Amino acid sequence: MNAIVSAIVICGLAALPSAAPQSRGGAAGKGDVLVFVGTYTGAKTNSQGIYAFRMHERAGQPPAFTPLGLAAETASPSFVTVDRGRGLLFAVNEINDYQGKPTGSVSAYSIDRATGRLTLINEQPSMGRSPCHLTLDRTGRHLLVANYSSGTVAVLPVGTDGRLGEPKVVQHSGSSVNKQRQEAPHAHCTNFDPAFQYFFACDLGIDQVKVYRLDDATGTLAAHTPPFAAAKPGSGPRHMVFRPDGRSAYVLNELTSTVTAFAYDARKGVLTEGQTLSTLPAGYTGQNSGAEIAVHPSGRFVYASNRGHNSIAIFRVDQASGALTFVRTQETGGRTPRNFALDPSGRFLLAANQDSGTVVVFAIDEASGELKSTGVTVEAPSPVCVTFL
Repeated sequence: MNAIVSAIVICGLAALPSAAPQSRGGAAGKGDVLVFVGTYTGAKTNSQGIYAFRMHERAGQPPAFTPLGLAAETASPSFVTVDRGRGLLFAVNEINDYQGKPTGSVSAYSIDRATGRLTLINEQPSMGRSPCHLTLDRTGRHLLVANYSSGTVAVLPVGTDGRLGEPKVVQHSGSSVNKQRQEAPHAHCTNFDPAFQYFFACDLGIDQVKVYRLDDATGTLAAHTPPFAAAKPGSGPRHMVFRPDGRSAYVLNELTSTVTAFAYDARKGVLTEGQTLSTLPAGYTGQNSGAEIAVHPSGRFVYASNRGHNSIAIFRVDQASGALTFVRTQETGGRTPRNFALDPSGRFLLAANQDSGTVVVFAIDEASGELKSTGVTVEAPSPVCVTFL
């Protein structure tokens, strides 16, 4: 990554018009950020794949966004990640049929930093239906993918040029108390701890956070001892994050709209359950499901999104114990905030409102962690994921 343009990924914004050829890429200014947008494709969204923006940071002002057009045409790239050092982008294709087989797929691209264009390197099956999340290991040699509908986690080798090899798969098993949503395993996220010693996969269907060791030589996952941290029955763990210092982890439970704080023993790879707090204000009785969770780069605040209440819950983190205190919720200015992300500086939060087609930019108060609307809204059909790298 050069000193002027860094890479950010915004998954699930949606179809944007192609920029005119003469404006392709534009001129990058100091502090500008290259932005990639993954989407759900299809007739209802009119999206074609991954789109590119340039995000302009302005002193004393909210950021501005310039569309760079379609970066790559591909099916439902609903979650993406970037290898900044090698200029590579990887995307799940959240589909259930790939080359006539009951699986989704994963795509690898090289990035043209000047224009935002993506060049396909290759695709591989994800070895499971509805792949929804992916992450790279520390070396960038392995890509780990969660397949929601099949309840599997796949590990794909990554070549020096970004080419994906054939995946190796771990199958989860079991069910839990919610017969509609937990009839089978549903792997929903892929995470390493900050030291990249242990790998974690939240499984919504079986109320477990699975713990593995990744063998760097073989690219295989082996169950750790203990092999999982249990969530409360019916809670549906969806996504998790670690504090930057690695002493605590926070799991967002989709079905109960709660966050569970865990103490983390980084040497042993063991999560110890602590408190569980609601992401909703007292007295709210409407329908809701949790979607995304993030920790501020300072480690002082945790945020979680509510689909239904249409808000971001704000928590303050006790620096000694890692315990959370609920502060309040901030309306996202739209419907169904499936995802959001904090920019690398920790100054802004972007909330993607899936059902109203908007991404709303909030400023983060560095002292309190509270959110304030900047007045900046990016219109984009069906935004489903926002990820900054």
